[in-house]
Amino acid sequence: MSYPINKTEQEWLAELGPERYKILRGKETEFPHSGKYNLHFESGTYVCGACKTPLFESASKFNAHCGWPSFDASIPGKVAYVEDRSHGMIRTEILCASCGSHLGHVFDDGPTETGTRYCVNSLSVDFMGE
Repeated sequence: MSYPINKTEQEWLAELGPERYKILRGKETEFPHSGKYNLHFESGTYVCGACKTPLFESASKFNAHCGWPSFDASIPGKVAYVEDRSHGMIRTEILCASCGSHLGHVFDDGPTETGTRYCVNSLSVDFMGE
């Protein structure tokens, strides 16, 4: 896939630092209950931690009790979806549609009306308050 924002992996590493780089570009997962946005419920917008593209509105955030920030909807057109067959599972990976950075995964087990749970790494996003 190609994305509007393209940088070399060396540029991403220099900008993100090693911890965020492992998650956003290396597609790793942070430990559950370790992220600063897991139980964060202020009003605002969650943006890509790599390129600052708006991804999720705070009104779509809910506590899924899974250990990671969870949303029941993304901002239309801002998230890309890719089949992920790693770790012996079939899941849907979510990526920033602007830069291709890894955000987490989306599942169809959400408790809200959408039935969707976007499970996102805190290190994949930044928060912009209102």
